[in-house]
Amino acid sequence: MLNIALPKGRLGEKVYGMFEKAGYPCPEILADTRKLIFENPEKGVRYFWVKPSDVSIYVERGAADIGVAGKDIILEYSPDVYELADLNTGKCRMAVAAPVGFKDDETTTLRVATKFANITRRYYASIGRDIDIIHLNGSIEIAPILGLTDVIVDIVETGTTLRENHLEVISTIAQLSARLIANKAAYKFKQKFIDEMTYGILSVRKEESK
Repeated sequence: MLNIALPKGRLGEKVYGMFEKAGYPCPEILADTRKLIFENPEKGVRYFWVKPSDVSIYVERGAADIGVAGKDIILEYSPDVYELADLNTGKCRMAVAAPVGFKDDETTTLRVATKFANITRRYYASIGRDIDIIHLNGSIEIAPILGLTDVIVDIVETGTTLRENHLEVISTIAQLSARLIANKAAYKFKQKFIDEMTYGILSVRKEESK
């Protein structure tokens, strides 16, 4: 069995569709059930749903042979895995946003709200800016509005939430999308199977992008 970790939610369901079209179906996964693990012995695959931020942990630790993780998770946690392919779905960006008209006073320490501390730290280190990171887990758009921070670093998809809260993107840190990742040991021993699956999924991606 090839163990495959999929992120729970809309992205995971879309990605499963790519696996299915590539020839690795498991119809039970779409049933209305609370089960988390689904097998298709005939195709040699076992899928399981996990929290999106946990996919890379399951893969790195070997509980999953391969998985689908957002590039944001890969950049934030730097898991020791192989990044096999960009699935070209779940596209968004990691960006710095601030109140409309914000001017950075570089004589003071910049206060930044984010849940992506490592990405934020590396970005500002690369431009030589002193920062104070304030770790928040949700609704970080209100942090600069209430004066808690000067700017935020977060995932931006459409920008609607920013606009509704009178914020705007002032810098893009990275383009993000879903990536197919593999456990290094599993890839060594199951390379043929994993490569065949990767090729099939990339073929599906190519067809869908036409």
